[in-house]
Amino acid sequence: MFEQTFKSIDNILRIDEGVATELDYTEQTSWILFLKYLDALEVKKADEAVLLGKSYQPIIDTPYQWNTWAAPKTADGKFDHNNALTGDDLTNFVNTKLFSYLKGFKQRATSYQTIEYKIGEIFDEITNRIKSGYKLREIIERVDELRFNTQAEKHELSSLYEDKIKRMGNAGRNGGEYYTPRPLIRAMIQVIQPKIGQTIYDGAVGSAGFLCEAYEYLRSTDNLSTSDLAMLHTNTFYGKEKKSLAYVIAIMNMILHGIEAPNLLHTNTLTENINDIQEKDRYDIILANPPFGGSEDKQIQQPFPIKTGETAFLFLQHFIKSLKAGGRAAVVIKNTFLSNTDNASVSLRKLLLESCNLHTVLDCPGGTFQGAGVKTVVLFFEKGAPTRNTWFYQLEPGRNMGKTNPLNDADLAEFVELQKSFADSAKSWRVPFSDINTDTYDLSVKNPNGNEAVAHRSPQAIMEEIALLDAESAEVLAGIKALL
Repeated sequence: MFEQTFKSIDNILRIDEGVATELDYTEQTSWILFLKYLDALEVKKADEAVLLGKSYQPIIDTPYQWNTWAAPKTADGKFDHNNALTGDDLTNFVNTKLFSYLKGFKQRATSYQTIEYKIGEIFDEITNRIKSGYKLREIIERVDELRFNTQAEKHELSSLYEDKIKRMGNAGRNGGEYYTPRPLIRAMIQVIQPKIGQTIYDGAVGSAGFLCEAYEYLRSTDNLSTSDLAMLHTNTFYGKEKKSLAYVIAIMNMILHGIEAPNLLHTNTLTENINDIQEKDRYDIILANPPFGGSEDKQIQQPFPIKTGETAFLFLQHFIKSLKAGGRAAVVIKNTFLSNTDNASVSLRKLLLESCNLHTVLDCPGGTFQGAGVKTVVLFFEKGAPTRNTWFYQLEPGRNMGKTNPLNDADLAEFVELQKSFADSAKSWRVPFSDINTDTYDLSVKNPNGNEAVAHRSPQAIMEEIALLDAESAEVLAGIKALL
């Protein structure tokens, strides 16, 4: 039901002149879906209050509740078309009254750690781009058919929403930002093995994929107590994001996964003085994929011990400083970090190896990030003791990676299993620190087992990928032109 509804909504949005790209589809679907989900959440809380013999004060005032303006019902529970706003009446209400009211929660909320404040933040950053009130009415009626009563329904919703975010991320990439494949995130979490009570941080949070997957991992823990669940919802997950749309999507993504008041900040992490990070600001676990190839000006570089314009290298310094002693991290970075000979790269590898135990390096094949030619590695490290041995694993799924053959959980199963004991295999090996040249700290991925054969793509596969990239570029350019 969810999948068909999402497809129908996308088809409606494609013929509205105010919505041009996959980014717009996701953004506009998100705020409507969010308000429907919020209504279901309010109903759930009201029912729980009745069972406990308590009263419930709704978050949203009556004129702005879903069943008042979006989907009024008749006495027998059917959709009341006679009292439903549509056309210009609907867009005028949404644009001049509803959004203004919801935006006001940011000022009215008692704390930034409340769902009220997050509602205000969302509608302070987002606008209704759907110009046709009749198209908006069609979309609302389709969303109103959705139900979030069971855990299975909520899981289906969150999975399909993740799929929309994936399409948005790959269509709107810029500045080295790419959607991180969820199988890779899940493998990183399985290696890190977070526990209830530990804090988890992503300073380049994007759509909050790492935090949402970590939440799902911890939710599956056996015998969770009420206090465990409360901790998961309030004092476990933290993130920061610079870009407005990504920040709004991250908040909604976490709320749709069940975290009502996400601890997310709308800020540029790298503008915060790294020297001001104190023990109270540190985290047990860091999971992140900082932007590939982004660049920062000298003003932002100034506080960092190792000066570099490379965004990911600044983030890596921030992450090392932000880990508690004994804290664990898994960070995606370009594989050139392992061997670059510039001063910043050498200094950063030295810092990492001497201040942390870089125990595992996962070498990912080209095509892991759809549409990105860059190759990546994942660095797994623990802060507090220097590196003595590093275990390398060369991921080789045995097929050409790409849009039609994306990374899956099975591809990473062997890595996760072998990593538990740092076992040697045709794809894995260990490098003692004593073998590393301390002039260069070179960590190049060179499989001593001779298993470095690369699956060469056929000319047809290459041409297909070029055609896909051309189509994506045309779509992005069309969106840009529509906005000019």
